[in-house]
Amino acid sequence: MAASSKAVKVYGWAVSPFVARVLVCLEEAGVDYELVAMSRDAGDHRRPDHLARNPFGQVPVLEDGDLTLFESRAIARHVLRKHKPELLGLGGGGGLEQSAMVDVWLEVEAHQHEPAAGAIVMECLITPLLGGAPDQAAVDENAGKLRRVLEAYEARLSRSRYLAGDSVSVADLSHFPLMRYFMATEHAALVEALPHVRAWWEELAARPAARKVAELMPLDFGLSSPKKYEQ
Repeated sequence: MAASSKAVKVYGWAVSPFVARVLVCLEEAGVDYELVAMSRDAGDHRRPDHLARNPFGQVPVLEDGDLTLFESRAIARHVLRKHKPELLGLGGGGGLEQSAMVDVWLEVEAHQHEPAAGAIVMECLITPLLGGAPDQAAVDENAGKLRRVLEAYEARLSRSRYLAGDSVSVADLSHFPLMRYFMATEHAALVEALPHVRAWWEELAARPAARKVAELMPLDFGLSSPKKYEQ
C-alpha cells in the first residue's frame, strides 16, 4: 500500500519470509505502510540505527508511531489486533475459544511447519542458486517431517475450511511467505497429494494481499548470500 506521512514503517527486505509475513498482514488489514529498503549485503541490519530498533540485528522491524516492534509474528498480531482483530479470532462472535484456536495453529506453523519447510527451501532453492549441492540427507529428513505435519493439516482441513475454523486467520496467513518458496521445489508434491491442503494453499495464494506481496518475492530471492533468507 502506498505510504503517507502517517504510515507505519517496516524495515527489511521483502524477499525474507519473515518480512513478507508482516507485509501480508498489513495488506490484509488495509494499513498504510512504508517498506524501508535495507541491504543485508551492505550490513544495514548491523548498523547502530538498526540495532537501536532491534538489538538482535534482524528484520523485520515495525515502527508504529512511538512503538517499535520486532519478531514477525508479534508484529503481525499487533497489526491485526489494532486494525483487523477478526483475523486473530477476536470479535465477531468468535469468543475466547476461537482466538485460542488461532493461537494454537499459529504455534503449529512456527514450531512444526516452518522448521521443516524452511530447511527444504534452504537446501533445494537457495543452496543451488549459490552453486552448492543440497544436503540430500537433510532434505529427506525434513521432507519426512513435513509430510507428517501436512497429514495432520489434511485431517484438520477435512473438518474446517481454514486451520483455526471456517474463517481465514493469521494462522493461515503466516504460512504464505515460506509456502510460496516451498511450492517452487520438487517437494511441492507433498501438498499436491493432499486434496484439502492443496485447496487451502490455492485459496491462500489467490488472496489479493498474498498476490501483491508475492510480486516482491522473486523465486531467485535476489540473493547473493544465503544469509538474506534469515531474519
